Amino acid sequence: MLLEQQIKEVFQYQKEYLKKLSNGTPRTLLNEVDISDFHVKIVTGIRRSGKSTLLLQLLDKGNFHNFLSFEDPRLAQFEVNDFFKLERIFKEFSDSEVYFFDEIQNIEGWERFIRILHDKKIRVVISGSNASLLSKELGTSLTGRQITYELFPFSYNEYLIHKEKNEGINSFEEYLELGGFPEYLNSNNRNVLIQLFNDLIYQDIIVRHGLRNAKVIKELGVYLATNIGKEFSYSKLAKTFELGSVNTALSYISYFEDAYLFFTVPRFSYSLKKQAKNQKKIYGIDSGLVSNLSLSFSKDKGRLLENMVFIELKRRSKDVYYFRNRGECDFVVSKNQKLENLIQVCYELNHDNLQRELNGILEAMGELKINSGIILTMNHDDEIVKNDKKIIIKPVWKWMLENTKTKP
Repeated sequence: MLLEQQIKEVFQYQKEYLKKLSNGTPRTLLNEVDISDFHVKIVTGIRRSGKSTLLLQLLDKGNFHNFLSFEDPRLAQFEVNDFFKLERIFKEFSDSEVYFFDEIQNIEGWERFIRILHDKKIRVVISGSNASLLSKELGTSLTGRQITYELFPFSYNEYLIHKEKNEGINSFEEYLELGGFPEYLNSNNRNVLIQLFNDLIYQDIIVRHGLRNAKVIKELGVYLATNIGKEFSYSKLAKTFELGSVNTALSYISYFEDAYLFFTVPRFSYSLKKQAKNQKKIYGIDSGLVSNLSLSFSKDKGRLLENMVFIELKRRSKDVYYFRNRGECDFVVSKNQKLENLIQVCYELNHDNLQRELNGILEAMGELKINSGIILTMNHDDEIVKNDKKIIIKPVWKWMLENTKTKP
């Protein structure tokens, strides 16, 4: 519990500090978060992806003033009842009925107060860094009353704006290598990404879930980064890292997913039972982070490119699977349980691999009854029609700029 004066001091300090901050690079998501209705708006995503900056941009866009970040260590003793003191402070400084809370998941029981605000027709925007924590708490108190947005590191379009570069193969090669974490792009210091990984491991996994074996969790994270785009089984992970049981492996992978560090992709099947039994693939949040964690001495740019396509699909709110039968297709893309597209990713198409890539996507098109598909490459444009099925070949960087809302 904190005194109202203590909370006011932090609020006033943050208010003055925010005036000195730059609003940063405009995020595409800025145009999608609609504060005009009374749904609680939730922005989630990995640490250091720019959630706080996005909230500042939303504040500036609407000339709002009621903001508090719970990352401030002086709020460590803040309890749910202290929200009522904070509400009095907000009303003292502004007559706006739009409230912004950054990293609110640090306060136990926060969702009960947000429900009260919602019932009072006060519009609320909150941020958080843990998918499981937010969904679990929201599910009990705010079902049907919230809209969730996921923020990822910079897209290629946002990277171009941030770095003031022109679109094309040269800038995209840099983006593929560096990734999209704003702080790393500003500093070009590898330690920024290593520290981010350590913070995720200790704060979002070890501390949050009360684990003791930090060394194993870190080793598992490095292993996953080294095997991006590859199939894995929970039983093999349990054996390799001596976890004791498959359930422990399942839990650890779910912790990585909740922290937005890694994502699992199931093999496509119309049978949910088969889908659950099949091996999954693993992908990472960012190519720069993956590259710096990987133990692979020769960076596999093909798998990094595949990883980048996957993250862009997640950024576009797609459901993603992979296809495997006699051949393989990297991504089966759907939304709202409706198949939309098939995507094959190949760094460079040549005489040696063209037929293999075509066979994989054509087989998937035949089995899933889809008449068109895409092969994404580094810098190749073409179109192939075979057996009444059309395959468009295009550079990833062109595909990533399609339908972007903000142009550099």
